[in-house]
Amino acid sequence: MGRRSEIEKETTCLNLRVVKQSLDISITGIYILMIHMSAKISAKIFDREVKKGSAEMLILAMLEDRQRHGYEIAKLIETRSGGAIYFQVASLYPMLYRLERRGLIEGRWVEKAGERRRRFYKLTAEGREVLKRQRNFWAEFVEALDRVARIKHT
Repeated sequence: MGRRSEIEKETTCLNLRVVKQSLDISITGIYILMIHMSAKISAKIFDREVKKGSAEMLILAMLEDRQRHGYEIAKLIETRSGGAIYFQVASLYPMLYRLERRGLIEGRWVEKAGERRRRFYKLTAEGREVLKRQRNFWAEFVEALDRVARIKHT
């Protein structure tokens, strides 16, 4: 190791000691703070991932019976969930495009006199299979949560 690297290492160690002393925080305190911050970040990531994972199933389920346009899908999800789940346009349409690219839904433009053009989506055969698998997964997941945390009302 060169002299410059040794000096940089010593300077870094000295800076860390000065910071530790100036903040008057023990290493244990810093570690606990890091764990707490990590848990908060993990909770946000988990929350985001759960929402993202369930969004696909919700959209596919809304297309199970008939074709619908994006706004109708979003409003139906919001209504059926009692307002607990809603989609912003910024997240709904990219999700619809991804589902279409994956072949789970098909979209087509429909023009009606006096109305603006709308893209209607319908579920494909592959989309029905994916929906079935996702429903099974979520049913098992919710059942497991209930066994552990007793979240269902009896």
